[in-house]
Amino acid sequence: MQLISLAIRRCICSERLCRLSVLLQRSPASDPPLVRISISDTGLGSCIEEFQNLKCPVEGILAETWNGIVYVRTTNICDKEISCYELNLKENVTTRKPILLPSNIKHGVKFSGTEVCLSVSESVDVLLEEFNCFFQKILVLKVPNIAMEVMADGQDVPGSRNDAVFLEKFSPSSSFAASTLDHLKLGLESYVLRHGSSLACDSCFPNRDNLRSGGGMVCEDKHKTTKLVVEAAVVTSEIPNPTNNCFGAGCSDTKVLCFKDFAPCSISEALLKALTGIDWKRYGLALECAIDQRSHALLKWEHMPLSFHIHIVVHCYDKLVFEAMPLLQKTRFDKKLIRKAVKLALDDFKNKHAGVLLSADTLKVLACSRRNQEQLPKLASIFHLQISKFAPDLAKSIAGLVLYSSDMDFKEECLAILGLQPHQSEGEIVGENIKKKIISAIEVNDRRQQGTREVAPLLFEGRHELQYVDDECDEDGFDPMDL
Repeated sequence: MQLISLAIRRCICSERLCRLSVLLQRSPASDPPLVRISISDTGLGSCIEEFQNLKCPVEGILAETWNGIVYVRTTNICDKEISCYELNLKENVTTRKPILLPSNIKHGVKFSGTEVCLSVSESVDVLLEEFNCFFQKILVLKVPNIAMEVMADGQDVPGSRNDAVFLEKFSPSSSFAASTLDHLKLGLESYVLRHGSSLACDSCFPNRDNLRSGGGMVCEDKHKTTKLVVEAAVVTSEIPNPTNNCFGAGCSDTKVLCFKDFAPCSISEALLKALTGIDWKRYGLALECAIDQRSHALLKWEHMPLSFHIHIVVHCYDKLVFEAMPLLQKTRFDKKLIRKAVKLALDDFKNKHAGVLLSADTLKVLACSRRNQEQLPKLASIFHLQISKFAPDLAKSIAGLVLYSSDMDFKEECLAILGLQPHQSEGEIVGENIKKKIISAIEVNDRRQQGTREVAPLLFEGRHELQYVDDECDEDGFDPMDL
């Protein structure tokens, strides 16, 4: 799969519309029967050094079915010929030498691209399943300028016509100006809509309205020509009545997808340490444990409602600072950068979506306020508290006190504070204005740095310190289940 990752990077570096194709062709005349795999792209031409550090896989379907031989044909727009090479990736990296094969003349035609071919003794159907799974994950990155396809030569039926088993067309709505982080967020949203498969679940997600997202990116200079980039995206979804086929039905665990250099990768120790090192209480979450599931990390939460789900993706890659060939680098996982990127994504999420992922301190204040306001409905778990769940009821109660007061001076003063005129004293108008002020006050308090003694605003005007909880509340103790 490293060969596909390199093809994607060549397409990205070209900064133009590209095509990436994988073609599987049976060779029944060979003994044993072989399948020829062709990976071609119309991106920048490659240099042979790009393949020098590649290693033959030690596990997976190619580990025992491939002899390590690859044939490379590549050219750049300015080249007059198509260069051809043969490499044995099972040879030692330090002593490996490519064999130069006869080149092909381009006859004045200007184009660029690379084709890499190899042959394996494996079933077409098995290979198709592997490639289809790989490309379904790649869609999370939502690379904007590449149309991707997987073609099979009749699968395991000799003489059958070529069929496209995977086809991802370039979307005209995709923008080259949009950042890779924006595409990562959109890709994760699409992944959630599809429940991680190729089909969307209309019963759970008729559209994106039930999805909320945030993103964060950090980078660090690595070499003179490259920098290490870590991008993270967070998407939350609510499924009140999930179907039995939903991947989140009956489970509130978070699946963390990980990519390295535009390809899915296994979970590293650095990633797990980065995830466990985040202060999740700042976002109203309590992490029980983080588990390495090889293809993804699994975060288990305490008291998370089954209808609420958090989805996270992390992508680490080397970005070229200057124009150069996309050589394969050993991208490392930096736990500090990963942790910072995920935290930036969570902070971005909180800034965009009022009342979601409130800090544990804010929720504690709300819990104590609730004990003095018996008319408030029972709140959700602290890990899924949303102001929109309770603010309308609280606003309605306050609006009732204002509108049905016999003290006209008090009533007029309250309307003035809300910025309303006497003729705007209808219940819905007053309630809506109060709800907005409730959300604003709590959000301002929640965004303050923990440990600061700066006071938060009152609901209407003036100041008071929201972060301090009265002694009675402290003596009772704070139990999240009280909410």
